[in-house]
Amino acid sequence: MVTQNQRSTALITGAGRGIGRAIAERLADDGFDIIVADVPEAKDNVNSVIDAVQQRGRDAVGVFGDVSNPDDVARFVAEGTTALGDLHVFVANAGIAQVDPILDVEPAALDRMLDVNIKGVFYCYQAAARQFIAQKSSGKIIGAASIVAYRPFPLLASYSATKWAVRGLTQAAAMEFAKHKITVNAYAPGVVGTAMWDLIDERLTTLEGTPRGSALERQVDGILAGRVSVPEDVAKLVSFLSGPDSDHMTGQTVLIDGGINFA
Repeated sequence: MVTQNQRSTALITGAGRGIGRAIAERLADDGFDIIVADVPEAKDNVNSVIDAVQQRGRDAVGVFGDVSNPDDVARFVAEGTTALGDLHVFVANAGIAQVDPILDVEPAALDRMLDVNIKGVFYCYQAAARQFIAQKSSGKIIGAASIVAYRPFPLLASYSATKWAVRGLTQAAAMEFAKHKITVNAYAPGVVGTAMWDLIDERLTTLEGTPRGSALERQVDGILAGRVSVPEDVAKLVSFLSGPDSDHMTGQTVLIDGGINFA
């Protein structure tokens, strides 16, 4: 946790809603000022997150762009640090999902999945490390993986592949950045009650001809904790990864799924 006398800043992509918003609010509670990054279409959501952070007594600024564009990611960092000071934590949270049989995945849809979920995380790791090195400071880079980074789901092949890639990228980046005193870890949520999982449920039930909500309900049977996760569950793990208690931890992708997978 950051003390009130310290000014520490965290940048979170995809922070306008869902897990990203929960992370922003939790890190604000921990004492971080927050750079809230999202696509331009999420401006109203971003402004709502900024208000929530400020209500917690921390500063916040919104930055807008597409994580699949490296210039936008570099600008997130430049604009955010100009407004709030040196960067300490970068959370590469932004991602998209796609539910389709492999045989039906169109090239354009696959390209977009790879652009956001792999290239976007790569550019975030790259921009964060460059900023920490320029500051001559240590730093923490945290990426969004998923339980499918350990066990893929059918009809989520492209999404699963990207999250496996995030896991590998996290390990490689940890190896390269260690000499700069930068740690790199990832969080792997399970079934989280967010808009993304609503879309997954809608698509799965359409493909299967089952009632809306049934795909999500089926997942509960495989969760030892007996419930679907909420964004705050994930934010608690990111809080740990962002703080000093995780200083001796790097290259790890940590499951936070209520007991679905074991690694």
